[in-house]
Amino acid sequence: MQIEILGCESFGARSLACVVKTDERTILIDPGVALARLRSGLLPHPREVAAAFRIREKVLSAVGQATDIVISHFHGDHMPMRAEDPYQLPMEALPSLDGINFWCKGPEKISGLSSKRRHELSDFLGFSLPASEGRKSGSMEFSSPVPHGARDKGFGTVMMTRICEGDEVFVHSSDIQLLDREVVLKVLAWEPTIVFASGPPLYLSHRVPEAGKEASENALLLARHVDTLILDHHLLRSFEGYSWLKELAGKVESRVLCAAEFMGRTPELLEAQRKNLYEKTPVTSGWHEAYAKGKAGFEEFL
Repeated sequence: MQIEILGCESFGARSLACVVKTDERTILIDPGVALARLRSGLLPHPREVAAAFRIREKVLSAVGQATDIVISHFHGDHMPMRAEDPYQLPMEALPSLDGINFWCKGPEKISGLSSKRRHELSDFLGFSLPASEGRKSGSMEFSSPVPHGARDKGFGTVMMTRICEGDEVFVHSSDIQLLDREVVLKVLAWEPTIVFASGPPLYLSHRVPEAGKEASENALLLARHVDTLILDHHLLRSFEGYSWLKELAGKVESRVLCAAEFMGRTPELLEAQRKNLYEKTPVTSGWHEAYAKGKAGFEEFL
């Protein structure tokens, strides 16, 4: 089994896209990318826009090689979009999808906006999206709906993916955020050797109290029972999250690291340092509007 992570916050933009290659399949999970529209009252810095563009190009290349596409839920950083802003992956940019099998989060327990996006993707593809929760197909298996973050907080549900080959078991547990013990136990019941998950949103700990002690206990439980634990996404929207990750890694013998480190790269927490990016490299007034119209690039900011 080969695992390639295409994007994540440690790559500089919001994503949880990855490709898993087995002898029989090339599985692309969560083909999307996005940027926080506002952080510190600021629009995305052009360096973030460049990072999102690089991830977008990797995802598009992966689509052309995929036998299967999995969509864990219908947020803009996990799926192709009808263009809502110029930083996401637009459906219209996708290459031919003929012959690709789709495995998707169903309509159960999702928001009105997610339902709208699900219908838009279905209309674009020209067929009804499956509800894949609880299904199995060869080496792939999908969970029942599990909470997006803390249970009963109104964030809807997501679908996890298990892929096995030989003695290796990979689990993609998109946006669980380690905030619900029952979900972590479901992951462990799949007996994974490697888990790729969204860590807790420590930057929102004032609104999500579970991001503190509960997430730490759940992370420790998970890390002690897998060979490799990759935590990223919500966790690495702050430098505090990266410090939390390193502290967790120091408590266990298994590998605990972020997505960039898993891919042999130095982490880039661009969203976390957006204010500093603007101070270091100011952005001219009107740049974002010009970029949206294709009249400005980001090369001068790299």
